Amino acid sequence: MKKQFAVIGLGRFGSSVCKELYKLGHEVLAIDMNDDRVNAITKHATHAVIANATDENALNSLGIRNFDNVVVAIGDNIQSSILCTLLLKEMGVSQVWVKAQNHYHHRVLEKIGADRIVHPEKDMGIRIAQHLVSEKIIDYIELSDEYSIVELIASAKVANRSIIDLNIRAIYGCTILAIKRKEDINITPSPNEIIELNDILIVIGHKNDLKRFEEDGL
Repeated sequence: MKKQFAVIGLGRFGSSVCKELYKLGHEVLAIDMNDDRVNAITKHATHAVIANATDENALNSLGIRNFDNVVVAIGDNIQSSILCTLLLKEMGVSQVWVKAQNHYHHRVLEKIGADRIVHPEKDMGIRIAQHLVSEKIIDYIELSDEYSIVELIASAKVANRSIIDLNIRAIYGCTILAIKRKEDINITPSPNEIIELNDILIVIGHKNDLKRFEEDGL
């Protein structure tokens, strides 16, 4: 279903979000104070405008309150990021996702009602580090300080065996959410599903349990 998004701040992060949403077929309003950034994104957004997102009148004129989802990607001015987020929540925008610069910025955003706070550099750093330390890890998503989802390559040790036979949940406390095989993906595979060599196993669990499974189970 097509949705309407507004992306405020068209630096590297904001531009990437804008382009991907537009590529996925959604309506995207791109906003920045820098005319060069706005001109660069015009082919990758439904509308691209030069505006000050800390100006309530400017936001009202853009009809921002009609957007259910707004991404605040202002990266170079924490004060502007906070003020913009506050205005959006006061105007009734239901979902405001904000890029945070640091821990203190994060805490302020939480207090003023940001619905989701992201740390792109930190998240990407964690994912790259996970790739570097293990050849078995394809992708990594941190859910909390304790739990994660990882994509792991099925080795010969688990190939040609069923999920129930491996008994991963009982032995390691992890759950296989899905199995990718070439272009196909099997969501919630049955216990009798046979794992093939080089399948991609999408697994959720406690970080310590995932580590044990990666090191001992694969």
